Amino acid sequence: MKKCDHSAEREKILAEAISPVATELRLLDAGDLIALLRLECYGNLADLVSSAAELYFHPGTVNFGAGGEYVLEWSGQPQVVLDLEIKPKGVSVYARLTLADTQAGIEIDHIAFQSPAEDPADNTAFLERSLQEARFVRTPPMALAS
Repeated sequence: MKKCDHSAEREKILAEAISPVATELRLLDAGDLIALLRLECYGNLADLVSSAAELYFHPGTVNFGAGGEYVLEWSGQPQVVLDLEIKPKGVSVYARLTLADTQAGIEIDHIAFQSPAEDPADNTAFLERSLQEARFVRTPPMALAS
């Protein structure tokens, strides 16, 4: 996705929202995730992502996407990248979740709003609200907590 002024803020909102899912996925053995990617066992990966997400989000909100990739070299720690589709009400986000030894990160590839506002800040606020509404346990939005 071409980065713009509001991309970093949206990635931060998304990262905060799905951090518990990433934490659950990081409990899995990296070798197992790499094997599933290498053998193209995408159904198994979809089940693992769904199982991790169902603890925090309504069904169908966070799904495994089209694939992923990995880095596995002799001189470093393994790194797994999973394609995700995050679909809270009114917005679809296609992103890549990177799982590493001690941390995780998210990068948005594409975001589509069903009824986009003209002001990108309004769309960003909508994304945050929509993600909060899709959670089982709602937390105060970042903008209101500050």
